[in-house]
Amino acid sequence: QVHLVESGGGSVQAGGSLRLSCIASGNTLGFHMGWFRQTPGKEREGVAAVDGGGATTYTDSVKGRFTISKDNAKNILYLQMNNLKPEDTAMYYCARCPYYACTYRTSQYDSWGQGTQVTVSS
Repeated sequence: QVHLVESGGGSVQAGGSLRLSCIASGNTLGFHMGWFRQTPGKEREGVAAVDGGGATTYTDSVKGRFTISKDNAKNILYLQMNNLKPEDTAMYYCARCPYYACTYRTSQYDSWGQGTQVTVSS
């Protein structure tokens, strides 16, 4: 397992932008990393992910608006979120899956951060 700490959440108006960061303490090189979000009463859903080789995937609702990236030298995972919508409001979590490539199934991930809140107002 690794220790993950998210930051960068906040409150913005619709159309605004935020960049989330996830600082990792431990080995993430070559492993799959993902961003998830959760609202009260709903299951945690995968938003974006990057596999051990750097290939990225996005859930349909954020394609073209969110960009996931990873700085391997600094061991930081980012999520750039542009053109935010009220429906993006959620607690956002980063997570590590201890394999090269994973799905969004949360049970595959062995390390989770504490989350950072994103609130988008209309």
